[in-house]
Amino acid sequence: MAVNRVPVLKECRALDLDPVYLGIDKKSHRNTKRSNKKTSEYGLQLREKQKAKFIYGVLEKPFRNYYEKASQMKGMVGENLMILLETRLDNVLFRAGLGRTRRETRQIVDHREVLVNGKCVNIPSYRVKAGDVIEIKEDAKESQRFKDIVETTQGRGVAAWLQSDLEARKVTILQLPTREMIDVPVDEMLIVELYSK
Repeated sequence: MAVNRVPVLKECRALDLDPVYLGIDKKSHRNTKRSNKKTSEYGLQLREKQKAKFIYGVLEKPFRNYYEKASQMKGMVGENLMILLETRLDNVLFRAGLGRTRRETRQIVDHREVLVNGKCVNIPSYRVKAGDVIEIKEDAKESQRFKDIVETTQGRGVAAWLQSDLEARKVTILQLPTREMIDVPVDEMLIVELYSK
């Protein structure tokens, strides 16, 4: 299985992205020397795509598949793409505060510690639907790992389209998110322009 092993802060610097969006509260103290050379239109489009892929932890082929699926849905392609990425199971756990980073929630799902509507799901890209109830397995709920996670994420705001009960390690999907509810610094229209060439 392909894995992105680029150091997080290095990638954040390259994409001019604040690590907070990844759940990391570190700051890079290195100065980035930006050249005065103007970025081309293609360069801007590519950077937005790389940013979206990096934030959600999706590699190129699955990301293209998301784009294809978004273009077949009703409505704006860019908004559909962001909603598809946002409703991934690993992202929902991150948004609900059941993981410090998306990489951690991906690992939690891989380790078969998550139940969706009472059934074990170990696919991080699983798409949740409105009304789904996601919870951590009973034997993992009281583990030290989840106590540490809850302690760390307690003050973090939960997405408006989710209802999170951190004590019970449970999340309910109230509705599917709209683009306004997704606070990710990505201009999806540039991604659409890139793929529609």
